[in-house]
Amino acid sequence: MQQGQNRITQLFNIQYPIVQAGMIWHSGWRLASAVSNCGGLGLIGAGSMYPDVLRENIRKCKQATDKPFGVNVPMLYPNLDEVIQIILEEGVNIVFTSAGNPKTYTETLQKEGVKVAHVVSSTKFAIKCEEAGVDAVVAEGFEAGGHNGRDETTTFCLIPNVKKHISKPLIAAGGIALGSQMKAAMILGADGVQIGSRFAATPEASAHDNWKKKITELQEGDTHLTLKELAPVRMVKNKFFHDLEDIYNTGRNKDLLIASLGRARAKKGMFEGDMEEGELEIGQVSALIDDVLPVEKVFNNLLEEFRNTGNPIL
Repeated sequence: MQQGQNRITQLFNIQYPIVQAGMIWHSGWRLASAVSNCGGLGLIGAGSMYPDVLRENIRKCKQATDKPFGVNVPMLYPNLDEVIQIILEEGVNIVFTSAGNPKTYTETLQKEGVKVAHVVSSTKFAIKCEEAGVDAVVAEGFEAGGHNGRDETTTFCLIPNVKKHISKPLIAAGGIALGSQMKAAMILGADGVQIGSRFAATPEASAHDNWKKKITELQEGDTHLTLKELAPVRMVKNKFFHDLEDIYNTGRNKDLLIASLGRARAKKGMFEGDMEEGELEIGQVSALIDDVLPVEKVFNNLLEEFRNTGNPIL
C-alpha cells in the first residue's frame, strides 16, 4: 500500500486505512495499542467489559500508544449510558457503535468532538446511518464473525451496493484477513477495512490460547451463522453449537435459546478456553488463518500482500 491520505486516514488521523474490530473477549488495550502503533486504528471492545474495566483499558491504552485509538460499543449490552460517560470522561475521540440504532448516541458524542462510525449489515441500515449523521459507515458482510446480519449478504455484494447509496466514508468488514482481500474491498468502493478474525489470532489479543490455537485449525465450513431469532452470530460448530441445533430441531423455542446463551457462554469459550461448552465466534476467513502471529507481523503481511497484489490480464 502506498502511503497517502484517503477519507479514512484523514478522518481518524491514522497512517493506514486498517481498523481492528472491537471483538468481545479479544480487544483489550494490548491489542488496540499494538494495532494503533502499527499505523492502523485499534479499538477497545467495550462489549465484554464492566465500566470500571473499560476505564482501566482506556487508561492503559493511552500509556501504551500516542496514536489514535477508539472504543467499540455494542448497543445490545446494559450500562450504555455509563459506558458513554466513561468514554467522554477519558477523552476518547473515536467511537464505533454497533448492534443498535445509530441515532442513539451519535449526536451526544459528536457534540463532544468524538468521531462516530456505525456498523451495519445492509444497505438499508447504511442509509439510516447517513441520515443519523455518522462520520463513517462500516458495512459488514455475513462472512464476519460475531454479531451479524439476518439477510446473509456477502461482503462482495454489500460493499458496492452501499457505496452506490451513501456518500459517507465506507469501511468494509467481513472476510478480510489478507492484503489481497483488502485491495478487493477497496476496488469495490471501500475507503478502508475493518479486520477482526486475523487480529484475534495474535499474542496481543486477550482471548485464551486454546481459542487462538483452535482458530488456526479451522477449515472451510467449520462455522455457521445462527441465532437469527435473537442476534445473528457466526459460531464454530462445537458441542455448544450442536446443543443449540437440538433446540432448533425441537421447535425453535426462543426462551430455551436465551437460557442456553445466558450462562456466559462467550466468556467460557473465547476467554476461559472451553472449546466444547463455550460460544466460539469467528469469521469464515478463519480457514485462511494458519498461525498465531504478533500484530506487527500481521500488519506487515497485510501491507506487503496489498502492494504485491495485482495481476492484470485484460
